[in-house]
Amino acid sequence: MVKKGLWILLAILAMLIGLYPTIYFFMDRKFGLLNSKSVELLTNIFWNIGFYTHIIFGGIALSIGWTQFSPKMRKRRMALHRKLGKVYVVAVLLSALAGIYIGLFATGGIISSTGFICLGIIWFYTTLKAYLYIKRGEVEQHQKMMVYSYAACFAAVTLRIWLPILTIIYGDFLKAYLVVAWLCWVPNLIVAYLLTRKTANIDSVSQ
Repeated sequence: MVKKGLWILLAILAMLIGLYPTIYFFMDRKFGLLNSKSVELLTNIFWNIGFYTHIIFGGIALSIGWTQFSPKMRKRRMALHRKLGKVYVVAVLLSALAGIYIGLFATGGIISSTGFICLGIIWFYTTLKAYLYIKRGEVEQHQKMMVYSYAACFAAVTLRIWLPILTIIYGDFLKAYLVVAWLCWVPNLIVAYLLTRKTANIDSVSQ
């Protein structure tokens, strides 16, 4: 029951934050994270292309990525699993590259920029490796890389959980943002490591 509950919670959070980018099409952009950006940056065409590429394709990846870990889908609807997987890979690669670019302009300077750029690189790398592994038929390695990939993708959720908490703790948005640039994804990858290690240990015992 606990495992099922956590799975449902993960799916709900992924869907909600995955749809979050639609807000930017219906509201004035000067709210939330963009409230800290300069007018010059918000009117820069290249930054805007990067920003919307990142949030739109990142939202798609987040919304569908969790379904790829469903054993039932893989067993009963493998064709759908593969199609969604391809959509996920394309969406991630585009969003990650755009994320690396806009990370150069992250609020807070080099500390936050480095955090978000590292996240983008790791997200891109793990997703590409997952795709290359499955193309070679290396299913186990593919699955492990996908866990890391989605852990990086889920940083969009953990960022929005941690940021308001840290802002209250520090009483300062900028200080909170500097921390969350790393906190939103490093623990996620640690959890991914523990999950993949646990799976590997179970497999070795069963052999």
